[in-house]
This record gives sequence, structure tokens and C-alpha cells, in this order.
Amino acid sequence: MKDDLGTPPPAAVTWRGPERRLLLGILFICLAGLLFPVMGGFAKILGADYSSLQVSWARAFGHILFMLATFLPRYGPGMLRTRRPGLQLARSATLFTSNLCFFYAVTFIPLAQAASISLTAPLIVAILAWPMLGERTTPGRVAALLVGFAGVLIVIRPGMAVFHWASVFVLASATSYGIYQILTRRIAGTDPPETSAFYSSAVGAFGMLLVIPFVWKTPATLFDLALFCGTGVLGALGHYCVARAMTYAPANIISPFQYFQLLGSVAVGWLFFADLPDAATWLGAGIIIAAGLYIGWSQTRAKPPAA
Repeated sequence: MKDDLGTPPPAAVTWRGPERRLLLGILFICLAGLLFPVMGGFAKILGADYSSLQVSWARAFGHILFMLATFLPRYGPGMLRTRRPGLQLARSATLFTSNLCFFYAVTFIPLAQAASISLTAPLIVAILAWPMLGERTTPGRVAALLVGFAGVLIVIRPGMAVFHWASVFVLASATSYGIYQILTRRIAGTDPPETSAFYSSAVGAFGMLLVIPFVWKTPATLFDLALFCGTGVLGALGHYCVARAMTYAPANIISPFQYFQLLGSVAVGWLFFADLPDAATWLGAGIIIAAGLYIGWSQTRAKPPAA
């Protein structure tokens, strides 16, 4: 397989991604946009009675167990081999930070509002793509970023009675997730998605074992236990879908479809908690989405680099 410039990939790379299939990549990213809101709903329910650290660990550890049970029999121990262990662990650390901040925040604010703020992740990607990936920006994209963050201010409304300090944790979650996406983009051509999906929760699953004994609370009911397991399974499936989507389509094409997650979050918030976003939240979310779509469109219009 050849890259976009028509040159063969380095011989050191042992895994080669499939050919581009844009519609399949979009389908996978939209499926992730359905799985993540349900996972967030489970975390919000659990957050009322359990520590966010325990919920985040259960999500990570359940993720690891599910990936091993599902893919290890098919791919064998070779699935665990990575050519970029440091990069994979960095991805895992940023994802765990993102989940921990988000799970903590949704115990205080509605799921749809948290999802609206988290839509800034593609804007974060656009900001960090220059220093981390060498992708030059343009004045139009800078303007879109400023407009997008104006939308964030409309959702958060700092200085007003409706402002909640937990919104800051959602912004931290979005920033961490943006870095995670950039690192995922860098690893996509090196390791297969099964390997990346496994390592994405390694830090949370194993690193938190030192902390869990101090915050552990045994699930009181079978329903709570099912919710803990569900967060892990849904998280594993969601991030596998993201990793798979990036092997089928360029990130700048599929990233705008992450906004499908907002509709999923609204549906879950209404079904689980009878919460519906107010007009300002819809307005701010619309502005954020418009800014993100413009950035995605401008990237598709960019001229390819010279060979």
C-alpha cells in the first residue's frame, strides 16, 4: 500500500491500514457517538453514590477485560505488541484524564450541557495540530476558533447564576481528549486499531490499582454492578470504533461527525434524567459545531504538500 504521496510506507512498519473507505469511517465515528453518551449516562448514575475515581477505574479496567476477551483469541498475544509503547502510554494517560474529569463533572451538571462543552475537542485538535503535527493554520481557522470558544462561553455563561464550576472540568476533559486524538492520529499508521484500543485504557486500568483500595466501595446492587461493567464495555466499543474510523478515513473528514454525539447525549439525558438543554445551550452548541465544521471544511480545501 502507498501513502497519499505515492511513496511506499517505511519498511519498519509491520501493520498497514486498509484502503480508504470514507462512508465506513463515518459510520464508525457515528456509532461511537451513540455509545459514549450511554456510557456517560451510566457514569452519571454511578457518580451519585461512588467516587469518580472508582467509576473511571471501572471504565478502564472493564475496557481492558473486554478487549482481551474479544480480540485476544482471534489475534493472539501479538495484539499486545506495539511499535510505539511510549506514545501508546501517553495516549492512555490523556484518555484517562479526560474520562476522570468528565465523569466527575457530570455528577453536577446535565449530560447535554457537558456534551456541548466537550464539543470543543475538535477545536483543541485544530489548535494543537500546528505544534504537535506541523499542520499550519490560517487566519480563517483562527477566526473560527475564536467563534467556537465564544460558543463555549454561551454554554457555560461565566458570571451568571447558571454557571457551574464543574464546567471547567469538562473543558479540561475536552483538552485532554483533543491531545488523545492527535496522538491517535500519529499512531494510526503504526499499530492496528485493536492494539491501540487495548492500550488506550492501560494507564487507567493498571496505574489506578494503587489508588482504588482507598476509594473502593463495593457495588450495593446487581444493577450498580451492571452499570460498572457497562461503562467498560461501552467505552471499549466506542474507542475501538474511533480507532477503526481513523483507519478508514482521514481525521479531518470524520472529525465533524463527532458532533453526532451531542444528539446522543440529549437523548440519553432526556431518557435517563428528564433533562433537556435550554435555548442558550443549543445556541452555544450550534456555534461550536459551525466553527468545527468550518475548520474541517478548510482542512479538506488545503493544498496537498509537495512531494
